[in-house]
Amino acid sequence: MNDFNEELKQEVSFINDIIAGFLPKEEGLDKKIREAMNYSVNAGGKRIRPMLMLEVYKLCKGTNIQEVYPFMAALECIHSYSLVHDDLPAMDNDDYRRGRLTTHKVYGEDFGILAGDGLLNIAYEIMSDELIKDSDNLINKAKAMEVIARKAGIKGMVGGQSVDVELTGKPLSEEQLDYIFRLKTGALIEAAFLAGAYLAGCDDETAVKLEKAASLIGFAFQIRDDILDVTSSLEELGKPVFSDEKNNKTTYVTLYGIDKANKDVDEISKEALTIIKNIGDNEFLETLIVNMINRSK
Repeated sequence: MNDFNEELKQEVSFINDIIAGFLPKEEGLDKKIREAMNYSVNAGGKRIRPMLMLEVYKLCKGTNIQEVYPFMAALECIHSYSLVHDDLPAMDNDDYRRGRLTTHKVYGEDFGILAGDGLLNIAYEIMSDELIKDSDNLINKAKAMEVIARKAGIKGMVGGQSVDVELTGKPLSEEQLDYIFRLKTGALIEAAFLAGAYLAGCDDETAVKLEKAASLIGFAFQIRDDILDVTSSLEELGKPVFSDEKNNKTTYVTLYGIDKANKDVDEISKEALTIIKNIGDNEFLETLIVNMINRSK
């Protein structure tokens, strides 16, 4: 485990360096929005989605690892934008994210909105630039860009978030909660898996299996998030606990109870790992998934 933790630390640092190379320079008349965008991305975090993309690329035996970098950075920008908007007063109204003040608390609500908009747009700039400047592996790069765009939009994260917002404070059915989980959280994890697979040139059958594994991982990840919301603390989690209770949200824990939630996390994650192991060997990826699902913060 110590070896894994050291390798994880090194990979997070490596990914941070990659992302930094794609962020806007903090200069010009619009310096403030650039600062707000960078503040959001540089708030830290585990870099799970770009890391999953990179490791799936390795799992599928991709041969030109640098072609993954722009898509890793783009996906993290999209993830960061979603967090910035999620924290806004009109949404979850949270003051802390990743252990420090949220973007809108530092730069104002108006710049919180604009920072999210800027991060979403720069993600597509990064990916389209890669397609234009380097025609190698063009079809697979286009497929990676398409799946990231689709999973981030109304057929994915935005669709799930919209249902979550609309039904906040209302009782949810199993079907509605399942829909929210699979789209709001699972969609970007699916995007990471599929983009990594496409860029590595994997076949369609393998891509379908990886999407299934990613969906299971995203589902288990969100259940764990609901568990942590009632069992953790601000110091451990880096954001307010009981946020869902404050906003009158139905969660997996309120619907099924803490015992079933813990049991389901275990069963779902085992199913996902079985799929991955049948595709190839990547011990780091497997350990990463176990740790992210069973995290305490």
